Amino acid sequence: MTILLHALVVAGYLAVALVVWRGASRTAVARRTEPLAPHRLSRASRVAIVAVWMLHAGLLRDAALVDGVWRFGFALALSATMWLAVALFWFESFVVPLVSVWLVILPLAALCALLPLVVPGSVELGRLSGADGAGYSRWLPVHLVVALSAYGLLTIAAVHALFMAALDRWLHRTRGSAWPGDDVATGDGRGASLERTMLGPLPPLLTMERILFRLIGAGFALLTLTVLSGVVFSEALFGKPIRFDHKTIFTLIAWATFAALLVGRVARGWRGRLALSWTLGGFAMLFLAYAGSRFVLEVVLHRV
Repeated sequence: MTILLHALVVAGYLAVALVVWRGASRTAVARRTEPLAPHRLSRASRVAIVAVWMLHAGLLRDAALVDGVWRFGFALALSATMWLAVALFWFESFVVPLVSVWLVILPLAALCALLPLVVPGSVELGRLSGADGAGYSRWLPVHLVVALSAYGLLTIAAVHALFMAALDRWLHRTRGSAWPGDDVATGDGRGASLERTMLGPLPPLLTMERILFRLIGAGFALLTLTVLSGVVFSEALFGKPIRFDHKTIFTLIAWATFAALLVGRVARGWRGRLALSWTLGGFAMLFLAYAGSRFVLEVVLHRV
């Protein structure tokens, strides 16, 4: 039954991604020489995403709760992060039709949904309850919800930044074309169909930049709460507010990176490629903070 549910979730995410791809492709071909118009998700696609998302939620619960013991690990963290990313982006898509981003988010969600089946969590949270772990047990759910929400928002911000970088490069390379991606010399509109399909329906860069900094601001606020709640249950579990392990160090570096980016945005007007570089750098540190370090420990070193 578990394998069947995993198959349904993966197939569901990929099927919706295929439908979105076909719709975006038809829009790109039909509007080759017309002004760009955003391609929006159909109502059926929205309903399908919600249905698959709910199945994904059931998989997360089954992977995290094994024989009455709560488990966690890098694979479950990635799966939960993408689950939250799908939910957050689903709501955002009502405001801005960033359909192209679904072509990245949905396949990533499908891949991450499979990971807990291949690499189950090795951190047994339930066994830490009791006299010594009472504080940990009490604060852990709050910390995990806030942390995964921060990771979800900043994951969307990183994907958003990648699309902005690709769109910026594409527009500069095809400046002067009737349609970005058409051959300027020959007027051939058949080239670069993949780029046109992925990047053509995106809003202007300034609009995407405003969305990016809204995502980063919200993600940074949740990341700050993650650090503070981590201090609280680190004190309860280990008797000291901060443990300088790999997770803590990379999390603090990520926090400082996003803080510097937001300050630079306000004080110096940082934007464009500089802002994108800081965004991707901060996300890389955040990824290494938990998922990366847990991958090395659980898969490479086989340590708990």
